[in-house]
Amino acid sequence: MRNYGITYDTGMTVEGDCTRKRFDDAVVRRELEIIASDLHATAVRVTGDDPQRLARAGQYALAAGLELWFSPVPINLEPGALPGYFARCAKEAERLRRAHEGRVVLVLGCEISLWCAGFMPGGDSVLGRIAAATDPDLQRKPDVMAALGRGLERARHTLRENARAVRETFQGPVTYAAGPWETVDWQLLDLVCVDAYRDAGNAARYRDELRAYQRFGKPVVVTEFGCCTYRGAADRGGMGWMIVEVKSGPSVIPCAYERDEGEQVRYLNDLLAIYEAEGVDSAFWHTFAAYEAPRHHTDPHRDLDLASYGVVAVLGQERSATYPDMAWEPKQAFGALAAAYGRARP
Repeated sequence: MRNYGITYDTGMTVEGDCTRKRFDDAVVRRELEIIASDLHATAVRVTGDDPQRLARAGQYALAAGLELWFSPVPINLEPGALPGYFARCAKEAERLRRAHEGRVVLVLGCEISLWCAGFMPGGDSVLGRIAAATDPDLQRKPDVMAALGRGLERARHTLRENARAVRETFQGPVTYAAGPWETVDWQLLDLVCVDAYRDAGNAARYRDELRAYQRFGKPVVVTEFGCCTYRGAADRGGMGWMIVEVKSGPSVIPCAYERDEGEQVRYLNDLLAIYEAEGVDSAFWHTFAAYEAPRHHTDPHRDLDLASYGVVAVLGQERSATYPDMAWEPKQAFGALAAAYGRARP
């Protein structure tokens, strides 16, 4: 592969709750240095809904020697608001690209049919749209399936508008992080990118699904892959986080799950081997850290890190024994990722 990468979250507000409430520039700079030097990554996909946070993190990523995938992820924006939003992001990405020629890729959102409003049944709630899209009872209703089809076509049209909105401003490569259910006009974009989680439902055909993207004649990139930190999480793939129950009070994990950091390691090694064999251009593990899902050592119902895809476990008020300046501790996946990327990196 050309790039061995990881996703880095700068914060997204979902259902009124931000995935990264505190954005400390010194911490962000240090974490991106660790991603480059200790994880041996060659690229980082910096995600979030705030263009200014993205730009600051992007500057630190480039300074650390990483190829920057500038990846705004708008939440609940209506279709008509998206081209203007991405045009603003393109200005920030182009400013960084001019300072670091050839090292910035602009990613025009992620799975907008789910994350943004106006495409899928389920209303203005991200969780409501996910529920509608994954409920087998709803999918047996012709009117719901017809609405899904219309929504996906509307998303396809909006993606064209987004691409046109940024081309005059941003002069580097432009792409989009698609969900496997989305249909994208890849001729308008420079790389074919898909969030390619493997789970029990698609494991038997996973390689075939990857190969199908080669038909567009462009580099194929896996913009997200990963699994959570409990036994059985690999079978749930991109839906593994849904073991968390969100109430009016603190989030909890209501059922008993066995912590299994080795689950992440096995998943990581399996999929990297597939990507190498199938000629994938770049792949990004999702994610470095889940900043609002801390580890709890004594109560498994409060151990939100079980539902985290991060290679580090956030510690809350504690400090790391391995990285004393950080409030997280590396998981087994951290070492496995560093070893795999270290072997592959020139």
